[in-house]
Amino acid sequence: MYLNNPNIKLPQDPDTIVWKYLDLSKFLDLLLSQKLFMSRSDKFEDQYEGTFSEPTFEEIKKLSTNNPDFLNYYKTHREKVAISSWHINEYESFAMWQIFTQNSEGLAIQSTVKRLQDALVPEKNHKQFIGEVNYIDYKKEYIPFDDLFFPFLFKRKSFQYEREVRIITDVTESTIKLNDGLKINVDISQLIEKIYIHPKSENWYKNLVIQLVTQLGFDFEIEKSDLESDILI
Repeated sequence: MYLNNPNIKLPQDPDTIVWKYLDLSKFLDLLLSQKLFMSRSDKFEDQYEGTFSEPTFEEIKKLSTNNPDFLNYYKTHREKVAISSWHINEYESFAMWQIFTQNSEGLAIQSTVKRLQDALVPEKNHKQFIGEVNYIDYKKEYIPFDDLFFPFLFKRKSFQYEREVRIITDVTESTIKLNDGLKINVDISQLIEKIYIHPKSENWYKNLVIQLVTQLGFDFEIEKSDLESDILI
């Protein structure tokens, strides 16, 4: 379960398909620990992660004139928020394979928005939400700041290809200290609907993944990506 936040939007259809592309070591860590790793928001490659657009920043600066702690809070809040990113797409994405898997030994988890919601285990010490990312022009468009999660649900238009849904965890009200991130408890059987093997991988690799998954007691449907299937001419 996750906390419902009426300010945060999600795709209307709960069966909207989402994907996570990752390498074998991260996948095995997920299965062995039954915990999902989430990256600290200020550790992402995008330096704008968790920051505000220019119009919003100018407004916050004015509000901070007599209260510098107001601006400092938003800066340090990034160190208290961790994110797990998922890609919305009805089909697997060739671009995502290239970006998020370093070699032919990667795989993709297929899930849905509802499965993400149902997979989250309630945590006493921190808040968790799921939201769809908005892609805007950071020089012109305004990001509202009446909800502390909004900065983490906006990205620059140049990242629009990611079509991202995020699980967001905020540990501000706990004593948890995030280094690179944190692992959260998840119901693996809910989280994973199907596994796709890298399109350039060999049969031995698919067989290895099937064997590992079976030995760990799971029975997910596992398929080889058909992006590299034989041409018909």
